[in-house]
Amino acid sequence: MDKLLTAVLATSMLLPAADASATPPPAQSAVTRHNVVEADGVEIFYREAGPKDAPVIVLLHGLPSSSHMYRGLMPRLADRYRVIAPDYPGFGASAVPDPADYEYSFDRIAQTMHRLLRKLDVKSYSLYLFDYGAPVGLRIAASHPEEIEGLIIQNANAYEEGMGSLWDPLRAYWKERTPQRSQQIADKLLSLSSTQWHYLHGVRDPSAIAPENWLLDQALLDRPGVQDIQLRLLYDYGSNPSHYPAWQAYFRKHQPPALIVWGKNDPIFLTPGAYAYQRDLPKAQVHLFDTGHFALEEDAAPIAGLIRDFMDSNERAHGGSAGALR
Repeated sequence: MDKLLTAVLATSMLLPAADASATPPPAQSAVTRHNVVEADGVEIFYREAGPKDAPVIVLLHGLPSSSHMYRGLMPRLADRYRVIAPDYPGFGASAVPDPADYEYSFDRIAQTMHRLLRKLDVKSYSLYLFDYGAPVGLRIAASHPEEIEGLIIQNANAYEEGMGSLWDPLRAYWKERTPQRSQQIADKLLSLSSTQWHYLHGVRDPSAIAPENWLLDQALLDRPGVQDIQLRLLYDYGSNPSHYPAWQAYFRKHQPPALIVWGKNDPIFLTPGAYAYQRDLPKAQVHLFDTGHFALEEDAAPIAGLIRDFMDSNERAHGGSAGALR
């Protein structure tokens, strides 16, 4: 691990997520523990906080992030919920297996994440879906609907309306995967300027967003072999729209309780994609925030409040028995 990454990791552990609210986190079950366990043949790093016997919320991250993005949310939920935030293989502090030994696809990552939950003896849970968390988590949900207690969806897409013209270079890449296009995609999406843009575009106050976010993410992206892994996943992302009809059918059939919180200034996943969920989940709540892609950086406190209300409502609807299957 190079000096930059070591320094950024050390600094990032000391700083909370930037937050527009001065509301303190709930008291002291806020300790987040950091662990590694083998799942699906890979050493997976995960953060965990909260009582072991509480209802579970699984927090799934996106690109270019890792479980680090949830460091400010977890203490706000951990007094009443068991919150688990893993890093996917090739991301964060999880192992980076060689592509010859591990298929970097959304199918495989979903399998790995589900096997991690089995390893942690988690049998029923709510999923927090962000960015890549949608294709990972919705593969799990559609395959194991009996395990899902609820969906918390934050700038995570399952409808064509959510993807605008910003996706055109990737659409071309999915049609024709040439070395030249691969390099163009790497330059456009995997550079420091792009990673910083993910965090700052559309926010109310750029000065409130800690630079450790993009410095840490970029240091991890710049490790040997990781750019190739990310290009494999960006190419495989082209498989996701073909799954939208199946995921939408899952919504219609099973009607999982859903809370939708969305940074409305996000040009990656557009607000029509947030409202599209209500076609198939008419009871889903939609809450827009005046911020960008990483909505938790400015709005962790109000989003945590909505999650707590949502989880409480689900427990009341089930007679207080949520988590009884654990």
